[in-house]
Amino acid sequence: MKKILTNILKYLVPVIIGVGLFYFLYANVDVEEMKRVIKSDVNYWWFLPVIVVSTFSHIFRAMRWRLQLRAIGVDAPLSALINSIFGTYAVNLIFPRLGEVWRTGYIADRQKASFTTVLGSMVADRLTDTVTVLLLTVFTFFLAQDAFMQFLSTYPQIKDGIENMLKSPLLWIAAVVMVGALVALFTMKTQNSLILKVRTMVLNLWNGFSAITKMDGKWWFLFYTVLVWGCYYLQLYIATFAFSFTADLGVVPILVLFVLSSIGMGVPTNGGLGSWHIAIIFGLSLYGVGVFNTASFDSNASAFAMLVWGVQTVLLIVLGIYAFASMQIDRSRIKSGKTVVNTSGDGMKL
Repeated sequence: MKKILTNILKYLVPVIIGVGLFYFLYANVDVEEMKRVIKSDVNYWWFLPVIVVSTFSHIFRAMRWRLQLRAIGVDAPLSALINSIFGTYAVNLIFPRLGEVWRTGYIADRQKASFTTVLGSMVADRLTDTVTVLLLTVFTFFLAQDAFMQFLSTYPQIKDGIENMLKSPLLWIAAVVMVGALVALFTMKTQNSLILKVRTMVLNLWNGFSAITKMDGKWWFLFYTVLVWGCYYLQLYIATFAFSFTADLGVVPILVLFVLSSIGMGVPTNGGLGSWHIAIIFGLSLYGVGVFNTASFDSNASAFAMLVWGVQTVLLIVLGIYAFASMQIDRSRIKSGKTVVNTSGDGMKL
């Protein structure tokens, strides 16, 4: 029963949140007007470079992860890593956040490496993204303070929520308890098999995580990070040219859209369903594309959010299909002995 409830919380709740936000959004839109915009006010040729740039963002992410994996002795071929990234986003469309665990298991199994060590490298990979979003948010805040102040004045509960969280004694008590538990885990002398197993898992996780500080090619890691997030920004920037009402937005407004949508992706929904749309619609309202009103969302902004998100989602599905087909061919090659994998670490299947 506990396992069933856990799975419901992990997989069903994000779906409910996403569908709920999506319904809330498009139940308050003039759907016929939105359809008219999509049919007659869009230059679809602009989505070709969007698709190309988006695909390269995944390839650059795979190249960045390869640097981390090599630092822990896992030398997976780039093709396998690209497939793992393509597959991750496809899995996340169905089961939010499970894609990262899936790609960890796939690479660990393929390379016969420690699952927890590979997981640590994936956590470091995602932490880099979190830090990047925070830096972009701070940078964009100073660049476009008026837009963000309008955002906070429209939703003061967000500002109050952040302040209350930081002031909450429970947060700091939990932090102290976690630190104390980790210290006890590694300092106590015990032969308890469960504690020893947890200790080994934490060590492997830390080794994978800390590899980012001792890997070769740190500047390449930074370069790939710039490329990944540069592609994310560029694909949104290019998409604005497809619509007459966003073609003249400019670099800074699109940066604001990009940051707000990146924060929106932090909501645990399937591929940003609903949360990404609302963030984009709100961002567009800051620059004159409609007025943000939860009682009636602007048709132009809603059409933009729907179409750009839709193109990205279709691309992720296509790339996912390609990845799983390619992985099947790769497995056949490994079984036939035509592909050699490294055998470091303890393999783990998912």
